[in-house]
Amino acid sequence: MFSSGKVVELFYDVASPYSWLAFEVLFRYRNVWNIDIELKPAYIRGVLHGSGNRAPGLIPNKIMYMASDLKLLSEYFGVPMFQPSNIYEKDSLNAMRFVTAVAEKDKKGDVLVERVSRELFKRMWYTHQDIMQPASFTEVGLKAGLSASEVEKILTLAKSQPIKDKLKSVTQEALENKCFGLPFIVCHVNGKAEVFFGSDRFELMAYFIGEKWMGPYPTKPTTTM
Repeated sequence: MFSSGKVVELFYDVASPYSWLAFEVLFRYRNVWNIDIELKPAYIRGVLHGSGNRAPGLIPNKIMYMASDLKLLSEYFGVPMFQPSNIYEKDSLNAMRFVTAVAEKDKKGDVLVERVSRELFKRMWYTHQDIMQPASFTEVGLKAGLSASEVEKILTLAKSQPIKDKLKSVTQEALENKCFGLPFIVCHVNGKAEVFFGSDRFELMAYFIGEKWMGPYPTKPTTTM
C-alpha cells in the first residue's frame, strides 16, 4: 500500500478544527516530503474520555482563547474556518462512522476518504451546517464524487456493527499510542516511529523524517477553498 518508506498516520475527527489544519498541511506536503499518508478516522470524545482529558468547552479560558487562535491560524494556514456558536452541541460520532465506512469501501487509495473528510470539515468549520443527519452525509458524499447508490450503501454500512467496531478500534489504537487529543500524528521512518500532537509540530516532524518545513505553503497555492 505504501511505497515511500515514510508513512504518516493522521488520527483525526472532523469536530477538531486543529485536525483540519493538520489534514490540509499534510496533503500539501505529501509530494514535497515524499510521504505516504494513512488517514485514521477516530472519535474525539472517545479519545478525551479514554485519556482522562477534558474538552476545551469545559475550560472557559481555553474556549475564549480558541476563538482568537483559530482566526489567526485560519489566516496563516489559508484554511477558512470560523468557530460555530454551538460547537459542543455537534456530536461527530455518526460523521466519523460515515468516514470509516467510506474508508472501508474506498478502492482509490484514500482519495474518497480525503474528499469526504474535507467536505465534512467545511460543513463543521466553514459553512456551519449539520454533520449528524443522514441527509447531510448524502450531500457530502455526492459533493465528494460518490454516486447516489454508493452513498446509500455507505449510509447502510455506517450503521453496521463492523464499522462501529472499526471506529472504536482506531480510537483505541490512538489511545495505545498515548494519544490525549486530536489531531494525533504518528510518523514511521526507517523502522522508527515518533508521535506528534496538534497542528503546530510540523517543523519538528520535518526534522524527524529528514525533510524541511517551508511554512504552510511549500509551493505556491493554485486553488482556494
